[in-house]
Amino acid sequence: MDRDNRFHDDARRIFGTLAREDRLTHSYVLVETVAIAQRRLGDTAVRRMMNELMPVLTTVWIDEATHAAGVAALLAALPTRVSLTDFVSFEVMRSHAISRAFAFDDDFRKAGFDVAS
Repeated sequence: MDRDNRFHDDARRIFGTLAREDRLTHSYVLVETVAIAQRRLGDTAVRRMMNELMPVLTTVWIDEATHAAGVAALLAALPTRVSLTDFVSFEVMRSHAISRAFAFDDDFRKAGFDVAS
């Protein structure tokens, strides 16, 4: 959504190649993304995200067990720069047998996942 972001063009290209069933996210990513978009890009970007992007994603709503597993993984990894959201993502990916992430940092690769490129 941020045309000035260094990954913008790659993100648009990669997202466009993902099949509908590969467009899965979870509620923690949604919360984190809305907060960042609201703070950095403003209300128009948040509206676009909610009205245009979210309808083409499948959202997994994080339950207590998945949250607890993410927290346990985070605590076991401390000190780490990997976020709770990423640890929860790893749990969601494993539980849904997902091996490839749409990400631009090395956290997913280091956790054993392929990264869409």
